Amino acid sequence: MTSTTTPAPIAVALQTLGCARNEVDSEELAGRLAADGFVLVDDPAEADTVVVNTCGFVEAAKKDSVDALLEAADLKETGRPQSVVAVGCMAERYGKDLAESLPEADAVLGFDDYPDIAARLRSIVAGEAHHPHTPSDRRRLLPISPVDRAEAREETPDWVPAARRRLHDGPMSPLKLASGCDRRCTFCAIPAFRGSFVSRRPSDVLAEAQWLAAQGARELFLVSENSTSYGKDLGDLRLLETMLPELAAVEGVDRVRVSYLQPAETRPGLVEAIAATPGVAPYFDLSFQHASNAVLRRMRRFGDPESFLGLLEQVRRHNPLAGVRSNVIVGFPGETEEDLQTLCDFLVAARLDVTGVFGYSDEDGTEAAGFTDKLDDAEVLARVRHVTDLVEELTAQRAEERIGEHVEVLVEQLHEDAEEPDHGDHLAVGRAAHQGPEVDGVTYLAGGGYRRGELVRAVVTGTDGADLLARPVREETP
Repeated sequence: MTSTTTPAPIAVALQTLGCARNEVDSEELAGRLAADGFVLVDDPAEADTVVVNTCGFVEAAKKDSVDALLEAADLKETGRPQSVVAVGCMAERYGKDLAESLPEADAVLGFDDYPDIAARLRSIVAGEAHHPHTPSDRRRLLPISPVDRAEAREETPDWVPAARRRLHDGPMSPLKLASGCDRRCTFCAIPAFRGSFVSRRPSDVLAEAQWLAAQGARELFLVSENSTSYGKDLGDLRLLETMLPELAAVEGVDRVRVSYLQPAETRPGLVEAIAATPGVAPYFDLSFQHASNAVLRRMRRFGDPESFLGLLEQVRRHNPLAGVRSNVIVGFPGETEEDLQTLCDFLVAARLDVTGVFGYSDEDGTEAAGFTDKLDDAEVLARVRHVTDLVEELTAQRAEERIGEHVEVLVEQLHEDAEEPDHGDHLAVGRAAHQGPEVDGVTYLAGGGYRRGELVRAVVTGTDGADLLARPVREETP
């Protein structure tokens, strides 16, 4: 009698670099793999195959992705892994070139491989050669029109929980609104490899929100390349305004946060919906990029100090305590000292909670890479240092202005788990409504007895840079 042995399931470790959108992609890949019998493990050394979800946005992120791939490849010599696979934006963007320059990776998969990720990984672990995809400009893949969507609606299955598997048990979870971008900023390559803007159906977003809440998510972080465009390809540019109250009403959800707003597209109705809807964090992630109109025009963006300050006035009129963060690019080709001063003057007047400062560098395939009036690297670096010094001072001042404010803090870490600096009797770490995940500082809570995922009402008592120190406010009993 012949006996058969069932092969052991393949163990896979997923490593994610880059933004929260990549985190969602990794969890969707995890869902597909788990549904196909793969075992998900946290430690790459305990995996049969390591999948690195790469970032292809800026040079520093690309380097981090390459380093992660090389570290995973080293485990093939010392541990269990048999293969290392690159996915994500850098893999999509460079494809064959990445495979040729990084032979330590056993395969480089593009976005089109995601639906069949389980079959792809099985063949790679079995030793089969995989031909890396040839990158193409995904902007030529036009978004689905409202008419096309109406015709396909009955044939499109509802979103099912098996399509995603949470890789972390924290109380915050990103929730994808859309993919791609239709803007043509001269410095940005993202539309070329992420594709044109396509909104998810509201019913799918809401169904996933309900599932995430059931999985323990207390804060939903809405992510996309441009959240202000949500719904435009569905025939209704006000969909986000109408959907926010529904998301905030999902049982178990304490807070909904919107990321990445394009200032020139941020309409009054959306400002009011974010600033004044109960359960929605009054948080504005406004990507100004610069303040000089001349520089913004060269970036193929729109705005000037007056219009941006007018937008901030709208925000604070609806909610004086609203949080505002932004990013700026310094040293863009053709940027004059006057342009730089315009940016600095705007930052002083804007009173932003946090500002990320990036020095301009060429990105493959972008229009700006072909500009001839570029500043030398030393000048770009000097300008970055100048603006960074200013921003650090302004950020600390803005935090100090919040002393005495009442805030609601989502507890994310307890003292024994915290990797943050010790702040004496502040035994929990979380985020107030004006603090986005990972980029905007944290709040340290005094006292003990907290639970992860708890929403604590507190008063700000001190600051440490962008970080806040706070003590809980006990509800008065009648």
